[in-house]
Amino acid sequence: MKALKPNERNLRAWQIGVFILMMVAWQLVSRNEQTAFFLGEPVKVAGRMWSWFLPFDVAPNALYPDGLSGRADIYQHLGVTLLETLLAFVIGTLLGLVVGLWLALSPTPSAIFDPYIKAMNSMPRVILAPIFAMWFGLGIWSKVALAVTLVFFIVFFNVYQGVREVSPVVLANARMLGASQKQLLRTVYLPSATSWVFSSLHTSVGLAFVGAVVGEYLGSARGVGYLILQAEGTFDVNTVFAGIVVLTACALVLDGLVGRIEKRLMKWQPRQGETEKL
Repeated sequence: MKALKPNERNLRAWQIGVFILMMVAWQLVSRNEQTAFFLGEPVKVAGRMWSWFLPFDVAPNALYPDGLSGRADIYQHLGVTLLETLLAFVIGTLLGLVVGLWLALSPTPSAIFDPYIKAMNSMPRVILAPIFAMWFGLGIWSKVALAVTLVFFIVFFNVYQGVREVSPVVLANARMLGASQKQLLRTVYLPSATSWVFSSLHTSVGLAFVGAVVGEYLGSARGVGYLILQAEGTFDVNTVFAGIVVLTACALVLDGLVGRIEKRLMKWQPRQGETEKL
């Protein structure tokens, strides 16, 4: 019986088992036509994704001649969405890191800009999408701008808090040893904020996709968000779920890359098992 309980050895098997049970339950529920209209059918969702990524020697619309599932189209739409997401993720992260460090280390500007930053963070930033569309047009930059506003504040507040959480004792000791402000930034402030930054990046990955897709919803002729919107207009719920699965898979891949970078840069930080032994 102990072998059947979840543990480190069989955890992956448990995860796969839960996924299979969910898919089976979904397929059984979708046997009802009315339910399938709203929830779709996993077999058809998988078939739609398969038709999107067929080998190049197969006609793009052989399985689904509705114009929404062409192989060439999905690569174009997915490429646009990924480009918007990556640009927003990088720009938003850099802006959040720079502004967070600046305000955390500058008490006077921090006090001045504090109410404005809180007001902008409290604003539902989706309403900025029409404004960005007017400023940057219906191309990728209006979607990037919207996604940047989502990523920026997550990174900013984590960097700001990480720098402010630096131990005064560590700072005092470093200053006693003659450390300059640049040395403090490199050896004290940045290492303190690094763990906060990476914790925010895992959240920012999903928000970057949200900003890009919402922007495509509100005005675009390309992107996976546009593809899903077209499917919703024809009540094609299977294509909607297929688009959601593709976006989720891309987000997991990007989050995995962030996790790998985190492991390499945070080797100095003890793991959970090591701290428990200590």
